Amino acid sequence: MSADEKIIDLINKKPESQTTPFLSLEYFPPERSEEGVKNLYARMERMKDTVKPLFTDVTWGAGGSTAELSLDIALQAHNTGHTANLHMTCTNMAGVADPKDAIKEALQKAFDGGIRNIVALRGDPPAGQEEWKAAEGGFTCALDLVKFIKEQFGDSFGISVAGYPEGHPNAISEIQDPSTLSPSEAARSSVFDGKTYACKDEDYKKEMDYLKSKVDAGAELIITQMFFDVAVFTKFVEDCREWGIKVPVVPGLMCINNYGGFKKMTKFCKTRVPPALGAKMEEIKDDPNAIKEFGVEFGSETVKALMEFGVEVLHFYTLNLEKVVYGILDRLGLREGATAQTNERDASSMVAVGSAWARVGDTVKSIYGTGTVTEIRPTGAAVVRLESWLLAEGQNPTAYLEKGAYTKVF
Repeated sequence: MSADEKIIDLINKKPESQTTPFLSLEYFPPERSEEGVKNLYARMERMKDTVKPLFTDVTWGAGGSTAELSLDIALQAHNTGHTANLHMTCTNMAGVADPKDAIKEALQKAFDGGIRNIVALRGDPPAGQEEWKAAEGGFTCALDLVKFIKEQFGDSFGISVAGYPEGHPNAISEIQDPSTLSPSEAARSSVFDGKTYACKDEDYKKEMDYLKSKVDAGAELIITQMFFDVAVFTKFVEDCREWGIKVPVVPGLMCINNYGGFKKMTKFCKTRVPPALGAKMEEIKDDPNAIKEFGVEFGSETVKALMEFGVEVLHFYTLNLEKVVYGILDRLGLREGATAQTNERDASSMVAVGSAWARVGDTVKSIYGTGTVTEIRPTGAAVVRLESWLLAEGQNPTAYLEKGAYTKVF
């Protein structure tokens, strides 16, 4: 199998006769069981044939927790005809004393396996930590990683970086008096539990300056954080151009598959949820089928608006599922007949690897059933309120689960 082409080169080769944007897909490593990985590989193969993605992303777990499995999946993608885009974060890898050596070794394995595209990220904090901290002797930010890749491998890799239309979650703050928001701040603001949040203009400027520095250091593509307000994305692209950022900006599209996942992810990232969307989700929250149907409807409206804006690529965060992605593409005529190919009988095995993904409030499963995380301890152990059991007077028992003994359910 020959080496992949760089994604930017594939985009630049778009034929003039092609009037629709490219498509791309993103997967996360499922819990490392023979069933979960086997099912993911089967889904990736089906979706490759149906969607014909320009490239396929594979995420890298918080704290480097899925490094080996992420690389295995990316190599599987490459070897089965995908153009693999491997995420890599500025975190240490288990069993390696030097973080930079660990990253270099992973990059070398990817290169030797034919992978030529990397998403350079800072990454989420590892299990048991609320805040991200650089490993001793390691990197402090994604910019460091971009520079390191260029220093060690020259132009061998095409590098993508993250963009945050609403501001990075760490740059978003609670607003005590919403009436003080500027028009631009209000346009990207969000409301959760009666509190208003926004990236202030001065912080947004710092975000844009930093994004420009990542591109200047060698990033060739920007893939955005999820958003549900197209106006926020289009304003972000316009701002990128104003800042002199000329590389393609790819919208990251989070498919709405279920109520719980939607609520948790939007709150965690402080994502703006238009009032009409929030009201609709509350209306149908107890009907899983209605939510998926609405996910197709809302996703189609979003994609249509993005196509009218002129995006070059549509990037779908699949959550390792296919029904909503297929429904959107089918409805818009981008991949006719896709819905008929849907097979989600294995959905229960599509859960993320262990505690690195879990946060307080997440739903997790273990041998004791499902429950809600109420605390993550420094060791990675979780305190979980078990909802599948009921004691006297309606009480739910609490389980103390070691790291790796539970998996997050999307």
